[in-house]
Amino acid sequence: MSERANGELTAMFRRLIRETGPISLLQFMGESNARYYTSRDPLGSGGDFITAPEISQMFGELAGLWLADLWSQMGSPERVLYVELGPGRGTLAADALRTVARFGLKPQVHFVEGSESLRAVQRGAVPGVTHHDDVSSLPDDAPILLVANEFFDALPIRQLLRTPGGWRERMVGLEGDELVFVAGDKPMDAAVPEQWRGADEGTLIETCPAAASVMAEIAERLAGQGGAALVVDYGTARLSAGSTLQAIRSHQKVDAFAAPGEADLTAHVDFGQLSETAAQHGAHVMGLATQGRWLSALGIDARLEALQRQSPENAAKLQRQRDRLVEAEQMGELFKVMGLSGGGWPKQGAGFVS
Repeated sequence: MSERANGELTAMFRRLIRETGPISLLQFMGESNARYYTSRDPLGSGGDFITAPEISQMFGELAGLWLADLWSQMGSPERVLYVELGPGRGTLAADALRTVARFGLKPQVHFVEGSESLRAVQRGAVPGVTHHDDVSSLPDDAPILLVANEFFDALPIRQLLRTPGGWRERMVGLEGDELVFVAGDKPMDAAVPEQWRGADEGTLIETCPAAASVMAEIAERLAGQGGAALVVDYGTARLSAGSTLQAIRSHQKVDAFAAPGEADLTAHVDFGQLSETAAQHGAHVMGLATQGRWLSALGIDARLEALQRQSPENAAKLQRQRDRLVEAEQMGELFKVMGLSGGGWPKQGAGFVS
């Protein structure tokens, strides 16, 4: 997107706030990310951030291995759907599908992707893919093998602040021409989870209604259609108080209000809430593991050795890629992996401790 288009989005927010009052962070983040993702390919060294599948083929291969293992335990049903939410450039899917094909699994491929520019890239990586705007239009007549890697972190969040007058929504207002955070004037106590109701004044918490909605639909599909799902993202087993909102542009953190539509706005995923939602809607939660532990359990070190034997001149580079995915001080600890299943599929998957 051009700087002029970015300026138009900022001007739109200013005009809206002046005419109707402060807007919710939920709206600001949703509209900013909608503009951001529909206007570009944000991935890779020339973009704003890099994801695990772009770092190494090992990530997608091991995700495919995990799915193929559960599929084979079910007797290798012929009709299966591979579904990916926010599939980026299609790199993860290409690596996973190449891996599952070795076991005879050739699923129909469905991507949930709103960006036309990314859809074009994905068609090149995975010919024959069917695209969807959201989960609701996916077929419902076959088991699904679903992957969501760094999908939930970009969904718009709501921030709630405990003020002297009770809980209020954290809004986006104006101070002169500058976008700033302000407290809303409407009571929001009913939107606060039970465990936070009595929190001290000044406490700020985050919720993500969109994440709960998407997870509910995934769980209901798993329960009704059968299948399994992998959710990989950065976050915690249970969010603590405080803001986790961040904006990334050109691989650097920037102010969330500096360039709406030009930076990727994300927040930490509350895996505890996702797990509860999944269970409430009929899915079985296999567990939650750190990305490093999960990849190690799936055999990333054995795969690294095999790739190093095939390409000894790239041995050091392959080692660095493995370390970035696995080591605690890099992606290994902050990123989590959650496994789900439903409809009579196995309740235990590789890498999760029962």
